[in-house]
Amino acid sequence: MITAPASGAQTWPVLVTGATGYVGGRLVPLLLERGHVVRAVGRSVAKLRCRPWSNHPNAQFAEADLRDREALAQAMRGCRTAFYLVHSMNPRAGADYAAVDRELAYTFVEASRDAGLERIIYLAGLGEADDPNLSRHLRSRAEVGRILRLSTAAVTTLRAAVILGAGSASFEILRHLAERLPVMLTPRWVRTKSQPIAISNVLEYLAGCLEHPETAGRSFDICGPDTLSYEDQFRIYSEEARLKRRVIIPVPVLSPRLSSYWLGLVTPVPISLARPLILGLKTKAVCHEHSIRDIIPQHLLSCREAIRLALRKVEQQAVETCWHDAGQTVAPEWVACGDPAYAGGTVLQDGFRATIQATPEEIWPAVARLGGQAGWYFGDSLWRLRGLADKLVGGPGLRRGRRHPTDLRLGDSLDFWRVVRVDPPTLLLLHAEMKAPGEALLQIRLEKKSPDRTELSMVPRFLPRGLAGLLYWWVVYPFHSWVFAGMLRGLAKATGRPIVDGPDKYKPGTADVCRLPGVH
Repeated sequence: MITAPASGAQTWPVLVTGATGYVGGRLVPLLLERGHVVRAVGRSVAKLRCRPWSNHPNAQFAEADLRDREALAQAMRGCRTAFYLVHSMNPRAGADYAAVDRELAYTFVEASRDAGLERIIYLAGLGEADDPNLSRHLRSRAEVGRILRLSTAAVTTLRAAVILGAGSASFEILRHLAERLPVMLTPRWVRTKSQPIAISNVLEYLAGCLEHPETAGRSFDICGPDTLSYEDQFRIYSEEARLKRRVIIPVPVLSPRLSSYWLGLVTPVPISLARPLILGLKTKAVCHEHSIRDIIPQHLLSCREAIRLALRKVEQQAVETCWHDAGQTVAPEWVACGDPAYAGGTVLQDGFRATIQATPEEIWPAVARLGGQAGWYFGDSLWRLRGLADKLVGGPGLRRGRRHPTDLRLGDSLDFWRVVRVDPPTLLLLHAEMKAPGEALLQIRLEKKSPDRTELSMVPRFLPRGLAGLLYWWVVYPFHSWVFAGMLRGLAKATGRPIVDGPDKYKPGTADVCRLPGVH
C-alpha cells in the first residue's frame, strides 16, 4: 500500500528503507528539506505517520516487509533510487542476524530487478569481507554490500566506522560507561584506533550521493578527521561532560563474552547487541581512501565537536532518533479473535480498575510519562529488579528508558516495553520485549463514565510458552494486586485528582480481548 503523491511533487520519489531506524529516521527529513519526494518504507505505515515529518507534502509511505519480494517491488514502483539502511543485529534476530541480513539483501536485489531500480545507496561498516580479522558483524555488513551489487542497479557503498550522535548505540555505550564508572577495567581493545564520524556528516554524505551521480557504482570510506583510541574517546567525553578524569585500566583477561555481559549490565544496550559491537571494536577502523571528500566537501566534525553536540541534544531532550527506535509495532496475532482457543493456547489475564474524579484528558499526561525517569508510579524497586534480571539473560532491561520524557508515539520503547497502540487520551497498549517464557501485553485504558469521572483500567495479558510460561505467570501473579493497584493510585496522585472508587480487581473477559482497538 502506497499513499498518493503530494500535489506538485517531483516525478521520481526516493525510496528509504529503515525509515524508522536511527539513520533513516534522520535522513528522511533531511531529504524532504532539500526538496526531494521521499517514499518511506516500513512494516507499519501507522508508525511512519507518527514521525514529525509525516505531514510534509512530499512524504509518501509504503507498507512492506523486506522479506516480501512482491510487496517490496510494489513499494519501489516509480522510484529510481533507494537507500538501503536495514540491518538485523538486534535482540530479536539473535545469533542468526547474519542469515537474516543475507535473506533481506537477496530479496531486495530481486525486488529491485522487478521494479527497474537504477541506483542503490548502502551504508555499511568499515572492512572488507575477505579480511580474516574482521568481526562477524562487520563481515555481514560487507557481505550485504556484495549481495546488493548483484542487482542491475548501480550500488554506492559508504563504509563508516563508529557513528557518534545523540541516541546512537556507540554514543550511548560511551556515555553510560563514562558516567557510571569512575574506574574501568577494560579489554585491550580500548587502545584500538578508529576514526569516529558524526551522524550529521554521515547524513550529508548519504544525501550528497543522491545529488552526485558520479558516486554511482563506487565504494567510499567515510570517517571523521580524528584517529583516536576508545580510551581517547572516553577521556574526551569525560571532559565535555565535566566529569572527573576516568581511570581506564586495560587487562588481558576480559574476553568479548565477559565484556558484553558487563556492557549489558552498565549500559542500555542489550548483551545480544553489545557482543557483536565489541567484536567489531577489536579491529582497527580507519579510512584508507578519502575520495568522497572531493566529491561531497563538508566540514567534518571532530570527535570532541560530535560529543559536545550530542550532549547538548540529550540535555535539551531533542534527540530525534535512538538506536532502539526500530522495533515491531504490530500487536501479536493471539490478541485478535477468530481462532479456537486450542489453536493459539490459553491467554492468561488479570484486570484492575479505579474511578478517578477527572477527565481522560486530565489523566492522560501522567499515563504518557510512564517509564524512563518518571518510573512506573509504584514498586519501582520491583521494576528495577525485573529489569536487572532481564539484563542478566540478555534482554533490554530498564536502562533503555524512552526517547522523550513526555512525548509518546507508536513504536517507542518504554524500558522493556514497546508501544504497539497509542490513542490519546483513551488507550495505551504495550508489548513486552523482555526475556520471558511467553508473550506479554499491558493494556491501559481510560473510559469516561460521566463529565468528571473516568475509569482507569490496567489489564496484563500473557500467552505462556510451555510449562515454564505457566510457572512464570503463577509466580508473578500474587504480586499483581499489589503492583497494579499501587500504579493506579500513583497515576491518580500524579494527576492530582482523588480516586472515588477502587482500586479493585475485575475480570476483563474474552470479549474485551476481541475488541482491542486497531487489532484485526
